Amino acid sequence: MRHALADLLANDHPLFSYNIAELERAVGGDAIDTKLVADSIEQAHTVLRSLGLDPADSSAEEIYHALNSSVERQMAEQLLSDTRYTLIKVGGEVVSFNILDVVDNAHHELGFVNRRLDHAQRQLRLEILRRYAEHDRTHDELVHTLAEQASIKIEDDQYFTHIDQSLLTAGDSNKNDTRPSLLAIGDIFTDAFIKLDENYAVVEKDENGKEWLKVPFGSKPPYERVDIIKSVGPSPNAAVSCARLGLDVSLMAWIGGDDVGREAMQHLNHEQVRTDSMVVEEDNATSYWYVLRHGSDRTMLVKSEEYQYVWRAPNNAPDWIYLAYIGKNSLTFHNELLEYLETNPGIKFVFQPATYHFEWGTEKLAGLYKRAYMTVMNREEAEQVTGVSHDDLHALANGLHELGPEIVVITDGSHGSYVSHNGRLQTIPNYPDPASPLDRTGAGDAFASTITAGLALGRAIEEAITWAPVNSASVVQKLGAQEGLLRMSELQQWLEKAPNDYVLKDVE
Repeated sequence: MRHALADLLANDHPLFSYNIAELERAVGGDAIDTKLVADSIEQAHTVLRSLGLDPADSSAEEIYHALNSSVERQMAEQLLSDTRYTLIKVGGEVVSFNILDVVDNAHHELGFVNRRLDHAQRQLRLEILRRYAEHDRTHDELVHTLAEQASIKIEDDQYFTHIDQSLLTAGDSNKNDTRPSLLAIGDIFTDAFIKLDENYAVVEKDENGKEWLKVPFGSKPPYERVDIIKSVGPSPNAAVSCARLGLDVSLMAWIGGDDVGREAMQHLNHEQVRTDSMVVEEDNATSYWYVLRHGSDRTMLVKSEEYQYVWRAPNNAPDWIYLAYIGKNSLTFHNELLEYLETNPGIKFVFQPATYHFEWGTEKLAGLYKRAYMTVMNREEAEQVTGVSHDDLHALANGLHELGPEIVVITDGSHGSYVSHNGRLQTIPNYPDPASPLDRTGAGDAFASTITAGLALGRAIEEAITWAPVNSASVVQKLGAQEGLLRMSELQQWLEKAPNDYVLKDVE
């Protein structure tokens, strides 16, 4: 039954089934995994019979809609009182009976493909640990060691919040949530990180100083390893970053109706990022990029699928909207977004422009720049946008302010970063790397999103700007753009260890 548990948890770690088998051997073959799956099925069937469904003749989608209906009829609290870890797989699709998943699905009117599973999966992980740890023949250290090796991530489960009974009443499931809300907008990808063998792949400079990655042509050079990183991109990275720092986050991104898209949804749900604003184009594919790693740097082979970018207003206006990389055929979408922002003046808009934003130029995006509360870009991009000399930081910042943003942030590689606000230009150095960077992917996204989270949480820009280099320094220690993103308690620990010269200073 360990394979059934892996399916329910969407855990494809190669050690999962092996380590569950090791735990079974440790408990003397007591079949804890089999009993757990059987208990889950029995609980699900009890609920289905109460809903008038035949467990042997109901599709996953029929079950899903029946569960949602139980919320509307105010039956969910009674029906789902004992199904916190209950998940079943029907026709290849997994359905959650956890009351928080069901309430979220119903209140946000999520389509079947966007359904939430993460609360039940979180509780199932905890139940696996509990049953093995409480057995007479095991001990906590063994169970937790094997669980960690198999990517049953205990550190995430401590953030589970118990059922708020107010969620069971009519109305929005977040009406009592006092956290600031943020909607991140932009494209989403899955990245395949390919670590090149540096005996066969080299970096050389041409006569103009441009660097080229070279491998033997027409041969079969070996590579060291490949790692698949799901649900990434500047906006998804920002969404995960802000969610870990305590915001109530939704993501508007576009995916296809394929396995890659479904895995992206599961990842976002796991990270507590709401997916009710996600757009699924069933006949399309989800964007998939390849990242060639050479040392700590990378070369990305990109292919962004083309989607129908149409603005869809969220059910509830967020406190913040964060816009980053999005496809080239989305200019009309930007105009629709601007209309929404103009009719909701209380929303603070953060603009992290990317490839096509720079290609379109400031004239086409003048309305969004004018509406922006903050914009974040690097020094070279600021020069491109303003036409001002790269060497004059004050003029660069003023040029961006003239477009509209109240707060301007300019990153400058190894020289640190700059923030301009209220007529004052200040600089913060990079946070010192605790070790040599493993991978620089996502450092800029971590930086921009962390400032945004700080501002959304009510911190002054002078404090929020000191948070950002910390999260960037953490991200580059891990592979991919999200694994190293910090939670608030971790961020504070890094700040407490900051060197004495890690301070914000005025730029003369």
